[in-house]
Amino acid sequence: MTAEGFLEGRRLQLARGVLLQCIMGGYPPARFYGSDDGDLALVADPAQIHRLPWSDEPRAMAICDADELSGGSSSLSTRGQLKAVIARYAAHGLAPVVATELEFFVFAPNTDPTQPFRPPVGLDGRREDGQSAFSVSSNNGLRPFFSEVYKCMAALGLPRDTFMHEMGVSQFEINLLHGDPLLLADQTFLFKHLLKEVALKHGLSVVCMAKPLAHTPGSSMHIHQSIVEIGSGKNVFTDSNGEPTSMFRHFIGGQQAGLADFTALFAPNVNSYQRLCHPYASPNNACWSHDNRAAGLRIPASSPVARRVENRLPGADANPYLAIAASLAAGLHGIEQELEPSAAIQGEFAVPDNLALPCTLHAALERLKRSQLARELFGSEFIEGYIASKTMELTSFFDEITPWERRVLAAQA
Repeated sequence: MTAEGFLEGRRLQLARGVLLQCIMGGYPPARFYGSDDGDLALVADPAQIHRLPWSDEPRAMAICDADELSGGSSSLSTRGQLKAVIARYAAHGLAPVVATELEFFVFAPNTDPTQPFRPPVGLDGRREDGQSAFSVSSNNGLRPFFSEVYKCMAALGLPRDTFMHEMGVSQFEINLLHGDPLLLADQTFLFKHLLKEVALKHGLSVVCMAKPLAHTPGSSMHIHQSIVEIGSGKNVFTDSNGEPTSMFRHFIGGQQAGLADFTALFAPNVNSYQRLCHPYASPNNACWSHDNRAAGLRIPASSPVARRVENRLPGADANPYLAIAASLAAGLHGIEQELEPSAAIQGEFAVPDNLALPCTLHAALERLKRSQLARELFGSEFIEGYIASKTMELTSFFDEITPWERRVLAAQA
């Protein structure tokens, strides 16, 4: 839209079905988004209109809500779903607080998708060989790229906590500062968009796949969650003596009750399960623990005032609005129903069958399809439409024969 049209308040409309467009570009049958495929109104959030600092010509981007023309948020909008979850907390006098940790890889351009990704050539003329995890000098070869990333973050008002080199080859992580869930989802979305745009300017490729390299840790989007009282700002997970509260237990119980049903919302792609089923600190379970990275729900070491629950299931490929909404909705369900969690685990442990999560996209979609809890929390229209779109993507994947199948199975009798 032209700047003039935007400033005049001209309404931008979008076909409802676009919210269910699959990643290959197609759409499920129209019955999943209204047989008429009528329009939605895109309503810009005044707090999320940004001049794009990496653009050579003046350009801006507005994050919008997708609203029905009759009024109210569309049930197909993931941003709208998150706003609805926050409102349900507010009805209890509570406000969730979250932070996201996003991991990503920086690669050289990959013009042939049949070939593996490769690290870029750094300023020293060499490619990283995997010995730079947590090194203070590990990103020096990419200094021009990261310098512009930092400048663009500042221009967009994206505060960063820590930035580090992760365990994978040319893999990095950013921790965003904790705050309002909608704000953090917007910031996570903006940051991923920023990364890809700045990378293109520097002849690089940023990849947020869950598992882009074999035999290498995948990329997560851990979600840290706490809840405060509206008004006082008191963390309701901690009592006046600094001890965990019943609300803390119930929140964990709700997470455990919802994680398996919601796995397809946290791990939305076929590749997501490459990360979960080859875990390098990426657990596919609903166990909880104090400071144990093998648990899907980890309670980080912290002061009582900062007591929080870390959901380690979502990958970097997850929709931040939907992943945060699903995680918080599960926790609130536990609070409302006063669900008790299992016993905490420590050290090495075997995952009980009732706390194991789906290990394939097909299994996760089947679990979501059977979930009454998902329909209660997100509505049947959203859940059925999401399943329809993801089923199209899974079918497309099965329409291809992989190099592994040709290499290993062709010689079989």
